[in-house]
Amino acid sequence: MQKDLNFSKILINWYLKYKRDLPWRHTTDPYFIWLSEIMLQQTQVAQGLPYYLKFTETYPTVFHLAKASQEEVLKNWQGLGYYSRARNLHETAKYVANERDGKFPEDYKGLLRLKGVGDYTASAIASICYNEPVAVVDGNVYRVLSRYFGIETPINSTKGIKEFKAMAELLLDENQPALFNQAIMEFGARHCKPKNPFCDTCPFSDSCKALQDDNVLSLPVKLKKTTIKKRYLNYIVLLSDNENTQIKQRVGKGIWQGLYEFPCIETKKDISETEFLSLFKASDISNDINENYNVSLFNDASIVHKLSHQHLYTKFWIVRVSTLNDGIPTHQLKDYPVPVLIARFLEDFSF
Repeated sequence: MQKDLNFSKILINWYLKYKRDLPWRHTTDPYFIWLSEIMLQQTQVAQGLPYYLKFTETYPTVFHLAKASQEEVLKNWQGLGYYSRARNLHETAKYVANERDGKFPEDYKGLLRLKGVGDYTASAIASICYNEPVAVVDGNVYRVLSRYFGIETPINSTKGIKEFKAMAELLLDENQPALFNQAIMEFGARHCKPKNPFCDTCPFSDSCKALQDDNVLSLPVKLKKTTIKKRYLNYIVLLSDNENTQIKQRVGKGIWQGLYEFPCIETKKDISETEFLSLFKASDISNDINENYNVSLFNDASIVHKLSHQHLYTKFWIVRVSTLNDGIPTHQLKDYPVPVLIARFLEDFSF
C-alpha cells in the first residue's frame, strides 16, 4: 500500500468544514489535552464534556489536581464509569506535579510511560501538543480504515492492532499530524458512524471498498467478547431511627476500587426474602444489631447493572433498626464517591 495523499486532503477538508467546536480544540496545553483524552476513552463527547468542564474549573492546573484527595477526584468523576481512569489520572497528576515540576513529557515515548496512558493517548497528545507525526488509532479510526479499505482483520486481534496502526501511520499527513488525527477521529464519530453512517454524502463514496461491496455495516470485524459473568449483589441499607446508616469503602483491585457502597452479601443466584434473612442473620453485619429489626425489599425485581465483562443483578434490602453505633448521617451520603448503581438508588430512595 502506497501513501495516499488524496485521502489526507479530502479528510482534512471535511474536518475544517464540519468539526465541532469543543473546548480542548482551542488549546495545545498538554494538561488539557491529556485530561480530555483520558475522559473520552470509552466515553462519548456528549457525556464527557460536562465532566471536562467541571474538572478544568475545579482543577485549572495539574498542581490543583495533584493536591486533591483521591476521594474528591472519584466524587467528581462519579457517573463517568471505568474508575481506574480516574485513579490513574490522579496518580499521573501527582507524578507530573511533584516529580516533573508540572511539565508533561514532550514526546510519544515519554508520554507512554505515564500511568494510564497507552498508544492512542500518547499519540494524541504528542501530535496535538508537540506536532509529532504519530498516528492515533481508536474505535473511530478502526471503523474508517476497515471500511475504506475493506479490511476484515479483527481489530482486537494482535495482527489487527499492528495492521491498522501501520496503515494509520502510512496515511498520516506528517506536516499536519494534529489536524489529520483529529480529522479522522471526528469523521469516524460523526460521519462514518457505527450505525446509519452517512454514505450518501460521504466524500470517500467513490473509493470506499465497503460501500462498493455493500459491506459497510459488517465492518470493522471484532472478535467475540469475553463471556459475560453474572453476579448477584444484595445490598443491606441499614437505617436507624435517628437517620444514620453504614457504608464502607471498596478496597483491592476489583470493580469500583476506592468507591463507597452499602454492606453487601453476594450470592450465586437471585434469592428470596427468607433466604436473605437466613444469610443476614449468619453474617458479621448483623452482629452489631442487638435488637429487633424490620426488613423490606426496595426493588421487587433485580436491578441489572451492566459492566463491560459482568452483569450485576442487584437488590437493596432496607433494614430498619432503632440505633446504629457505627454509622453516618444519611444526609452525608451525597459527599461520598459511589458507583452510579448506588447513586441511582440514593436518588430513587430520596434520602
